[in-house]
Amino acid sequence: MNYRAFKQGLYAGNRPNWLARILNRMWAIIHGLGVAPNYLVTLDVTGRKSGKTVSLPLVMAVVDGQRYLVSMLGQEAQWVLNVRAAGSRAAIRSGRREEVLLVEIPVEERAPILKAYLKRAPGARPHVSVDKDAPLAEFEKIAGEIPVFRVTTA
Repeated sequence: MNYRAFKQGLYAGNRPNWLARILNRMWAIIHGLGVAPNYLVTLDVTGRKSGKTVSLPLVMAVVDGQRYLVSMLGQEAQWVLNVRAAGSRAAIRSGRREEVLLVEIPVEERAPILKAYLKRAPGARPHVSVDKDAPLAEFEKIAGEIPVFRVTTA
């Protein structure tokens, strides 16, 4: 099995399998402690069904001084649904906890952010149909499939 197929298999049906859940827990702890680079963060958001805090590791893209979180698994990723249900309220951790609002970016503004994200997040590349070095026009074609949120201080 090649790397791309393995990575896609971890999230079959846009949901993490048992191995992905274990790896996500491990990385969420590491990112949250702040021992990884500061663009590796842990997102804490209230689960829309359980009401409990759900934590998961994400890669933050920075474009023109603005911070962004991107859903490599698209519109139906559980964290995206939870953020929307929580009224955009969440927290990010990377050594310290920061209460944030995640403001969804309009589709027409996503392409440069998606490109920056894929350059920074090699683990996301198998889940996105465009190569990290593709022209911006290719990212514009898929922008509607991939939610992007600007991180703002709550």
